Amino acid sequence: MSELVNACNKSTNFRWQLLATVSAIALIGAAHGIDRASAADGDADHPPVWIELGGQLSRLDESQVAFSPPVSAARPSMFSPSQKLERLPLYSIDETGKISFEPDGSNWIFSASVRYGRSTGKKDVSQRTYPESNRPHYTFLGEYRIFSQPAAAARFAETNAQNGESHAVLDFQAGKDVGLGMFGGRDGSSVLNLGVRFAQFSTNSNIAVKSDPDFTRHYKYANIPRAHVTNEKVVTAQPYHSNAAAIRAARSFHGIGPSISWNASTPFAGNAKDGEFLFDLGATAALLFGRQKATIHHQSTSEYQTGHGHRFYHFRPYYPRVTLFQHSTNPPPRAHRVTVPNIGGFAGLSFRIANAKISAGYRADLFFHAMDGGIDTRKSENVGFYGPFASVSIGLGG
Repeated sequence: MSELVNACNKSTNFRWQLLATVSAIALIGAAHGIDRASAADGDADHPPVWIELGGQLSRLDESQVAFSPPVSAARPSMFSPSQKLERLPLYSIDETGKISFEPDGSNWIFSASVRYGRSTGKKDVSQRTYPESNRPHYTFLGEYRIFSQPAAAARFAETNAQNGESHAVLDFQAGKDVGLGMFGGRDGSSVLNLGVRFAQFSTNSNIAVKSDPDFTRHYKYANIPRAHVTNEKVVTAQPYHSNAAAIRAARSFHGIGPSISWNASTPFAGNAKDGEFLFDLGATAALLFGRQKATIHHQSTSEYQTGHGHRFYHFRPYYPRVTLFQHSTNPPPRAHRVTVPNIGGFAGLSFRIANAKISAGYRADLFFHAMDGGIDTRKSENVGFYGPFASVSIGLGG
């Protein structure tokens, strides 16, 4: 459990470091941009500094090997399998921020951007059968009371799953307006960027499954005199299995590498003075060099309760218990150096008026073989984020 706590703490600390870094860059860039803008009266309609804040509803494409211990084979077939309850969260609300600076008299653009998302999920699912009531039935034969109870009792299967994930992507880029095709017009832009991308992903899981596939009660008849009806004498047999398994897993990836991107924008309605609509398009490719880690511990147990015993008056029976299967695995942490290709892109619409812009669209990013999703052995899995986004940008200076 301590590994998972440490992973969460590191993720939180990293988030604050990223936000502090971007904020510092924003303040420095804003101050510098305002000073430069004051000296460039001829560039009043082109702010040198833009600050963008936004968010994205991301569908998470992260997979890992399902926990399927040997005792899962004995899970009652009438219940849903636990594997579909174990998966990582499906959605995350990401926070995004970007600052860009274009020196006066130049078509070079320098930018820094960050995207951070985090999500958690918890599922406690209990499935059970509902047999006939276990209330006793009585009949009288002469001076004796005949006691009986039904033979069936509830079967059950329980799944308790806690999963969490976090992701962060940081970019530093330098680009130039190259004026390509339809995006190179008078009011459009077509910027080719080169830079460095840093990415960090982490997941943690804590899953426990339990089941009782054949819980039954067998009651024998007992002749009890009417004078002693308050002291029930019952002979029972109550055999059943008890299956349980649990896993704790912490996985992560940290990588950094070169990136190239193309961002373009072209107006299609309105004008710069009264407000205009623009079509935005972009694509990114990167190659990240980093380390992939996984720390896994899992165990499973199967026991058989023989159920042969007696309850006489107020004494409870003794039921011998036999351990049929017990397995515990705590391998050393896995760590591998990996090279992760990354591709992404976006498309959207913007409305710009004066020194403000509102944007909305759809964005996707895919990182190949970034995470170790295996349990006992390594298995590289892809990581992806895709979904709608929206942002607000403010221009400073000009």
